[in-house]
Amino acid sequence: MTKQQQIEIEAAAFRGLVKHLQERTDVQNIDIMNVAGFCRNCLSKWYLAEAKNQGLEMDYAAAQQEIYGMSINEWKEKHQTKASDEQIKTFEQTKPMHAKISGHN
Repeated sequence: MTKQQQIEIEAAAFRGLVKHLQERTDVQNIDIMNVAGFCRNCLSKWYLAEAKNQGLEMDYAAAQQEIYGMSINEWKEKHQTKASDEQIKTFEQTKPMHAKISGHN
């Protein structure tokens, strides 16, 4: 496999993950965080960090737009539910295993 093929495969896998998360609006970020230690916001932050690393002008809202497929405000209005006490408790318990994002933790 060439380096270019690897990049293209990785990019396609990432696009597949983002598309899946855009389609699974029933799955809340807190649920993903509690199980996997990352969520759509983490992906947005990684996306933004690499865009800036590449010298591109981008803000967090634009990165979220790329990951969510809509503005964060629109997503929250349409799909976000209030976290339960149990979800919040699990979130706090799993914090040490949450993704580390340079400049955001």
